[in-house]
Amino acid sequence: MTRRATIARKTSETDINVRLGLDGGGSTAIATGVPFFDHMLDAFGRHGLFALEVAAVGDLAVDAHHTVEDVGICIGTAIAEALGDKRGIRRFGSATVPMDEALVLASVDISGRGQCHYSVELPIEIIGTFDTTLAREFMIALATNAGLTLHVRSLAGENSHHIIEAVFKAVARALAEAVSLDPRVSGVPSTKGAL
Repeated sequence: MTRRATIARKTSETDINVRLGLDGGGSTAIATGVPFFDHMLDAFGRHGLFALEVAAVGDLAVDAHHTVEDVGICIGTAIAEALGDKRGIRRFGSATVPMDEALVLASVDISGRGQCHYSVELPIEIIGTFDTTLAREFMIALATNAGLTLHVRSLAGENSHHIIEAVFKAVARALAEAVSLDPRVSGVPSTKGAL
């Protein structure tokens, strides 16, 4: 079974190409023009054990909002496409990830009902050139387009870099668990028979 997808999205604001393999072992090649976001996507791919390639050109002269959100749309769409009919997946995944003083919980249900419940307190608004509110926008776009119910909570933290990095790593690890195949699962893991 090949669980891979390639997504291209071009608008008047962004031009994005994403390649994703759910069983990729953590290899990444990321270039968005937003250095801190590249760092987070690298962590997402590595800790989710995905094969993730992202090439994005956006209207960064305006700000990074369109680029970050549209990359979230593309990665979410790639996840949904790579999952196919979702047969044999675990469906649920959860991870609590520490990073120094920061501690973040992420929980995922591949429900088909895209929604994001994000409660993360950040002490500063900018990391390098990255607006920290964009981490939430990325997660909303990811969850909506992948068809995930996603909960993210910061449990502790004083350093915004550590908190956001723990967010990306926790979501990646929870998602890796949810998309993993379980030989005990016959068909689609739902009483409805579809996700």
